Amino acid sequence: MFSHVMIGTNDLDKAKAFYDKLLGTLEVRPAKVDGHRIFYITKTGVFSVSKPINGEPATCANGGTIGFACNSPEQVDQWHAAGVAAGGTSIEDPPGVRQGPGGKLYLAYLRDLDGNKICAMHRMPA
Repeated sequence: MFSHVMIGTNDLDKAKAFYDKLLGTLEVRPAKVDGHRIFYITKTGVFSVSKPINGEPATCANGGTIGFACNSPEQVDQWHAAGVAAGGTSIEDPPGVRQGPGGKLYLAYLRDLDGNKICAMHRMPA
């Protein structure tokens, strides 16, 4: 359904350092830099971070969340720990199992350096 997801940042260098560490736990290679943007290119899609092209400050979406798929609860925990170590803020409940409409999920939530809400999710076997 999606070709890519792009969020804004006010400091591209700090965002790259944060997301390189965070997404490295998901076996994603460091970002490719393209001027005012960085791109994480995978077989399943592209995640990008950009300084706003209109020159205004980047702001986070109220009610928005970007979710990253994980292969195991351990990978979710590694993602969360890497994000906190890189300056992210742990939010909501601690990483753990939550019941969703489609079954049990292992989730962790962070705010990145610009306040964007991000999530790591592993769908638990039935």
